[in-house]
Amino acid sequence: MHASFRAVAAACLAALLAGCGGSEPAETDAPASTLAVTLAPAQMRPIQRTVVVSGPVAAFEEMQLGVEISGARVTALNVDVGQQVREGEVLLELDHRNLDSELQQAQAALAEAEAGVTLARANLSRGELLAKDKYISASQLDELCAARTQAEARRNTARASRDAAQLRRDFAELRAPADGIISKRLVQPGQVVAAGTELLRLIRDGRLEWRAELPEDDLARVEPGATVRLPSSAGTVTGRIRAVSPGVDSQTRTGTIYADLPEPGPLQPGTYVEGRIVTGAGNGLTVPAASVVQRDGHAYVFTLDGKNVAHRVRVATGARVGDQVEIVDGLKAGDAVVEQGAGFLGDGDTVRVVAAKPAATTTGAATAP
Repeated sequence: MHASFRAVAAACLAALLAGCGGSEPAETDAPASTLAVTLAPAQMRPIQRTVVVSGPVAAFEEMQLGVEISGARVTALNVDVGQQVREGEVLLELDHRNLDSELQQAQAALAEAEAGVTLARANLSRGELLAKDKYISASQLDELCAARTQAEARRNTARASRDAAQLRRDFAELRAPADGIISKRLVQPGQVVAAGTELLRLIRDGRLEWRAELPEDDLARVEPGATVRLPSSAGTVTGRIRAVSPGVDSQTRTGTIYADLPEPGPLQPGTYVEGRIVTGAGNGLTVPAASVVQRDGHAYVFTLDGKNVAHRVRVATGARVGDQVEIVDGLKAGDAVVEQGAGFLGDGDTVRVVAAKPAATTTGAATAP
């Protein structure tokens, strides 16, 4: 059954190639019923070397926001998840009626203390004139100086109390410490909060990055500034390696890379994507992708001897350049391999060689596996 199927497939492919060959078939002693194939040479081409690894998209800096006073109730919540905010914008407000009262008392005490300073300075000025004409004693003048100093000290104390009350009042409003995007909300209006409790999270400047763990061999090939390409629903997102871990973990033997994503597009924090990191460029030996067949978990190509007998050659593949595949081992430049018809061949099959139909030249960037 297998032999019959191969014969039928070979005859069909031969008829198809003969009909679209575009030129006379090459002369061969093989009978017309044998499989018709085309040949392509192994050629040197520019290769872009890449490292492929998967990792999560994360916030470059995610700030945990909370308040500094306890036992206050949330009276206003002005933002929600995904909302963009500006530095200084009020994100939420706490009940501040008691704080307002304390602030007013502190301001009144400060005003009273400042009035005392004004009076003490006026008394001292008059005392200096009287002392000059000997109407009061030196000790009385000293008392007036001491009274001014005491009044100024009370004024300074009252001012510090007023500043403290103002600070507590300011704590009743949670303001954005920087521009960014709200990424998480852990509070509801009416909730009584405690100091230091996380209430909101802010992605600073909305900046995202991609992180990945690389084995030590691949880590040594990646340098800061290298380009990384990530797939997304809107197309490829391009980033740049910002930092490379200076060492590897002693247990996993991996290190971390960090890539800035200035235009993340639809990518969201937590998304796990496969990235291709460009590590360099060079030349490589390539053959058409159609020439490479996968069997038994290995890659093979077929070459022909002088009698047009196909011989299966095991190869090691590398990068892909458009519709070309890099051959790392198993061939040398100029070797002719079967292109059309390779998928139907077996080791030792006799074939007919026909001319390939001219095709447009394929160009493209290489992507390493």
